[in-house]
Amino acid sequence: MKTFLISRTDAIGDVVLTLPVAGWLKQAFPECRVILLGRTYTQAVADACPWVDAFLNFDELLALPMSGQIQQLRQVQADVVLHVFPNKVIAQLARLASIPVRIGTRNRWFHWLTCTKLVALSRRNSTLHEAQLNLHLLLPLGYLPDSPLSRVGEWVRLRPQVALPEALQESLQARRPNQLNIILHPRSRGSAREWGLPHFGELARLLHAAGHRVWVTGTAAEGAELTEWLQQHRRYLAADLTGQLSLPQFIAFIAAADGLVAGSTGPLHLAAALGRHALGLYPPIRPMHPGRWAPLGARAEYLVLDRPNCADCRHQPAACTCIKALLPLQVMGRVVEWQPHPTTTSTL
Repeated sequence: MKTFLISRTDAIGDVVLTLPVAGWLKQAFPECRVILLGRTYTQAVADACPWVDAFLNFDELLALPMSGQIQQLRQVQADVVLHVFPNKVIAQLARLASIPVRIGTRNRWFHWLTCTKLVALSRRNSTLHEAQLNLHLLLPLGYLPDSPLSRVGEWVRLRPQVALPEALQESLQARRPNQLNIILHPRSRGSAREWGLPHFGELARLLHAAGHRVWVTGTAAEGAELTEWLQQHRRYLAADLTGQLSLPQFIAFIAAADGLVAGSTGPLHLAAALGRHALGLYPPIRPMHPGRWAPLGARAEYLVLDRPNCADCRHQPAACTCIKALLPLQVMGRVVEWQPHPTTTSTL
């Protein structure tokens, strides 16, 4: 039985879009074992993915002395390591741990010294989606490019691993027919162009006026930043959940809601991977545009201004007019389409 180690030590959304690598491995090598090497805050994503068998915590690994790091990596007994996110420390450790097959990209000099197989891959100028680019690391293992995005999206899958607190579960379920539970995630922690609090506030008002329930999520730090905004819009909100849920609980909450609206953030990709409605708000600037970072899932979609590759905000991200040109009414129009349409029957 082969063991594959997938190294992806960056953010939640990046890890979600790496799940197709694990999905392809499970399809190509049904009896294989897949281990994800990542940061502490992404372990819940690995635990929720049916393609991932185990998680190796990079932060805990770094806390060990060098000999301990090498020993722990050897204990994994990996046959192949895939450096999806280039990391010089991990590349060196994988070589020192004598992992037989070490795959990385050609455009990182340290991969020439530490990898056994190199893949020509340039993300900067590519027209491919991030998930498709990640799959290119599998070329030495027989992967044939390029899988259509619809196929790649089938390998983006998560399942909640914990139950929601009973009170929160009951609150979600206490809704009227055709009333939606919509999550708004206003902040991005600097990972994306932001739609802006005024727009999210207006969207909350519109959703509330239409009879839907609005839930606001974010980290505790984001909640502190949003204090005034939350006070101003309290009457439109079912609840403010900023800083109140662990990541496993947050995943379960998203799975129990109807959909989520956000910029290009981790929660957006989580919602898409959980099979929920996920509406992403994007600027057209490369490489942040949806062609590269759109959410993947059966119910995933996005809005972007039709101004291809506009770069007006490159030096002043906060002044991005393209993303703010997406109007709350446009977003509202997409969200109300999430309501289940009653089936009609006819008699002959």
